[in-house]
Amino acid sequence: MRLSITSMTLSHFRSHRRARLSLDGRPVALFGPNGAGKTNVLEAVSLLSPGRGLRRAAADEMARRPEAIGWKLVAEVESHGQSHEIESWAEPGGARQVTIDGKPAAQVALGRIVRMVWLVPSMDRLWIEGADGRRRFLDRMTMSFFPEHGDETLAYEKAMRERNRLLKDMVRDGAWYRAVEAQMASSGAAIHAARGRALARLAAAQAGAETAFPAPDLTLEAPAEAPMPKTAEDLADALAHGRGRDMAAGRTLTGPHRADLGAVWAAKGIEARQCSTGEQKALLISLMLANARALAEDFGAPPILLLDEVAAHLDAARRAALYDEIAGLGAQAWMTGTGPELFEALGDRAQYVEVTDEAGASRIEMKDAP
Repeated sequence: MRLSITSMTLSHFRSHRRARLSLDGRPVALFGPNGAGKTNVLEAVSLLSPGRGLRRAAADEMARRPEAIGWKLVAEVESHGQSHEIESWAEPGGARQVTIDGKPAAQVALGRIVRMVWLVPSMDRLWIEGADGRRRFLDRMTMSFFPEHGDETLAYEKAMRERNRLLKDMVRDGAWYRAVEAQMASSGAAIHAARGRALARLAAAQAGAETAFPAPDLTLEAPAEAPMPKTAEDLADALAHGRGRDMAAGRTLTGPHRADLGAVWAAKGIEARQCSTGEQKALLISLMLANARALAEDFGAPPILLLDEVAAHLDAARRAALYDEIAGLGAQAWMTGTGPELFEALGDRAQYVEVTDEAGASRIEMKDAP
């Protein structure tokens, strides 16, 4: 079975006044100068999956300026032998809307049709910056396996904001806390369990895989002073008993929002944060490929891959190896780069799209293989 976008139309989306792509399921190589609008195309594609997209932008931020009249994208998607039309749009000042085959749908419903994995340049510092970015990275991978994970995360964060407000207001009556802590406990336990299942699937997908990229060993970690309770009951107890300490801190100190993703280059026994920049990038690519292999088994089709400027950070041999693995997966990968020469090793295994800027608006044009 295949999962691919066969057509996509953008209207007033970021730098694109209007753009249309007709596709045949092969990987898509978008090339052009910096600032032409290549990443904007990838962002539009990312909105066909559950979540806020690869930039995590608000709906208004995606509207083309200076018009600011709202935006819309329409895509035809082939999934498990069926064709679906997905529309997503936002009016000025309004929330993002989604329809599937003409019917209003929640974002989580997109996960029944589309699974997606991406790598963007902001992830290059994933292993050396704060835990927040690694949690988002882990949660995105987890959501690729379990789309409902996004709803649990939103429910947990909403309840935690309410609890933190009570803490800052120095509310001491336990009755005010019980409902929000019950929600945090239920969603928090579900989040922890889903993350664990996702890491197990990634480990299984890496075991014995033939790949040119180094396999990382991943662990779910928590601060020594705030270990993660594994059940809803234990988390509810920890929250109730920790109110005094949390009130002094002005925030909740226990729960899945304190978790971190640990990674070690398995073959060398080196922590990812101590690896070179190139090695860290290779570990990320390895994780992305493992994620895709696992999804191909679980979902019945390889996911759509979004790789922003990934080719620029790899030598010719590693680029060729990456392209071979993508082709072997049978995945529709959307890749960006400044020039067509970065994709030479793909040959006619891909479609090529040139993205240019003309009079302040992005323009796209299908091209022959380099």
